[in-house]
Amino acid sequence: MDVDTAATILAGSILTMLSLIVVVIGIIVINNIFHKYWKPIQWMRMLDHPVYVSRDELAEHREEPKIN
Repeated sequence: MDVDTAATILAGSILTMLSLIVVVIGIIVINNIFHKYWKPIQWMRMLDHPVYVSRDELAEHREEPKIN
């Protein structure tokens, strides 16, 4: 292996790693932009539905098991 081939391999590996770093940084920037401005669609809000139910409300909606 002569010096020209070794220099070409070294320069190629350095440029490959630099391009990989640039691609990763670009993916991170795009991900941060999406995360900042993307608003998920909400089909149902949790505040519209009660979290706690009283025993009386449970008794109204509870069905007795049917025996065939």
